[in-house]
Amino acid sequence: MTQAIDFQQIKQFQTQFHAQSEYQTVAQAVQNNGIHQTSQDPQAQVALNPVFSVEIPTGAVGNQKHSGRCWLFSALTTLRTQFAQKYQVKDFELSQSYSFFYDRLEKANWFYQEVVATAQAALTDRRVHLLLTQATGDGGQWKFAINLIQKYGVVPKSVMPETKSSEDTTEFNQVLNHKLRQDAQQLRQLVQDQATSDQIQTWIEQRLAEVYRICVYSFGQPPREFSWSQRNDQEKLLQETAITPQDFYAQYFSLPLADYYQILNIPQKGKPLGRTYRAEGDGNVVGASLDKGLNLPIQRLKQLTIKQLQAGDPVWFGNDVLAQSQRQQGLLAGNLYDYGQLFDLDLKLTKGERFDVQEADISHAMVFTGVDLNDQGEPLRWKVENSWGAKIGSKGYFVMDDAWFDDYVYEVIINKQHLSATEEAEFQQEPIVLPAWDVL
Repeated sequence: MTQAIDFQQIKQFQTQFHAQSEYQTVAQAVQNNGIHQTSQDPQAQVALNPVFSVEIPTGAVGNQKHSGRCWLFSALTTLRTQFAQKYQVKDFELSQSYSFFYDRLEKANWFYQEVVATAQAALTDRRVHLLLTQATGDGGQWKFAINLIQKYGVVPKSVMPETKSSEDTTEFNQVLNHKLRQDAQQLRQLVQDQATSDQIQTWIEQRLAEVYRICVYSFGQPPREFSWSQRNDQEKLLQETAITPQDFYAQYFSLPLADYYQILNIPQKGKPLGRTYRAEGDGNVVGASLDKGLNLPIQRLKQLTIKQLQAGDPVWFGNDVLAQSQRQQGLLAGNLYDYGQLFDLDLKLTKGERFDVQEADISHAMVFTGVDLNDQGEPLRWKVENSWGAKIGSKGYFVMDDAWFDDYVYEVIINKQHLSATEEAEFQQEPIVLPAWDVL
């Protein structure tokens, strides 16, 4: 039975509100300063003193600007950190635009293959609806970056720098998504008209050539080979006269990317610990290995992250950076804003409950580059390298308290050498395939 709000109820609401002695003071504070500033704990910044007992030497942070390439920036950061240490080039940076070019081309092909796979389903089918709603976008995962690096290699940023369209992908996404949805309509009809596999593939190749043209106009032509020279911090010259991106990666980078596993903390009742999961239809490179993650307790994620940092290896992690964060100061604290106290409400939800009701969101990727441990080896706070430029946080670095790790860190990428034998065996299980619309 539905019931509309009536004016008698409004009158009762007003009476109850004015019965609170502090209502006017609180209302004025919120109206003048906003919810965040009014509810912020002033002690949070004191507790997040940026001093760490374990810290990896790093250089200047990247800046993804107005784009959703955090996953790619963070993955390339892990590579460039190793390069910087090995070749003593502190502020070396890899081209995000180069990898992003091929990500968008590959995602277009992935989209066409998904359209073919679902062509017989109705437009109202949930998977079809999600496919067409999302079409393609900037976002991605660690595995997406690895697929691109292993197939296309990498190049220095000086070889393929940023463009207006890579730094602000809004217009590019509008054009490409419009094209892909138009193509989807035609491709669905082609499949329904029982075109042969060869005819469908020829049609897709023609459309991919058009996508390639859009990418070149927007991001520039990716090099098939390039020349490069740079002096390191000791003025030693590093130089290549004609090298392919694949050979550059093979020659200068030794990180065993296939040995890095996605470790999840998704504490929902329907997702048992010790099992692996992947999302249906989730990927970017057709033919590459699919992403999957092992679900473990949050304390285990911390232990593994500490082990990897102590080994001098940064840790890529997926999180919800928009929750309990102060962007400009670079603060991530589990109780930074006390909304419940401000509004006199009980607003508590467990991490699993937040996933259940669609509040938890893996919205961002960053890199752990340090941790401060107490005498018992327990983490107090974490150093985080972001990709929002040097003007945000402390020269681009954030400080996270341990409570924020508990609540808003959802996945870490860990070298398998740090896993137990049991965890390694658990990771090798066939993953449980979740529906495409699952939060994972």
